[in-house]
Amino acid sequence: MQEIERLAIEIADAARTSFRALFENGECYYYCTLYTTGEGHAPSISAWSWEALEVEAARQGVESDIPASTIAELIKWSYADSPYCCFGDENFDNVKQRFTDRSFIAVLEDDEGNREFDLRLKAMELAMKILDDEGVFALNQLRESVCVLVEVMPPDEINTEIALRLNRAESPAMQVWLAEAAE
Repeated sequence: MQEIERLAIEIADAARTSFRALFENGECYYYCTLYTTGEGHAPSISAWSWEALEVEAARQGVESDIPASTIAELIKWSYADSPYCCFGDENFDNVKQRFTDRSFIAVLEDDEGNREFDLRLKAMELAMKILDDEGVFALNQLRESVCVLVEVMPPDEINTEIALRLNRAESPAMQVWLAEAAE
């Protein structure tokens, strides 16, 4: 088994546990992401449901005197503003250790660092594909209504490339994401 596949299986196991626990709330999700930093740190999940967006936009609107609809537009695709950011992060303890055990990207030569970063991103993408193939993202909603992502933060053009591989470009959720959030 290749190194990428082994890492992807570990990431998928952690993400599966986290997403399934999250989806037990019965909400309808439109955004599910596995994100990392530009330094390639171990990933975490984040997600938005329509119900959570409505509640969070209303809460922030009251605090700021900005209309909830405006707040909703601003936070709709923000992994960090979601109340589900880092949900089930404890499930990623083994993944965090595996990433820690790997080479520290910042100290590697450029080519070697880029290869290591690419390996990590490919493993994350494969992990989300594994979960998608298992039907995880269709548990509370139609799969076409959820945008499944692997993202680098701060945003990078690679996010759009990965999104197009993980989602059907013509799906309603993907069309909205491409119009509103793509890099």
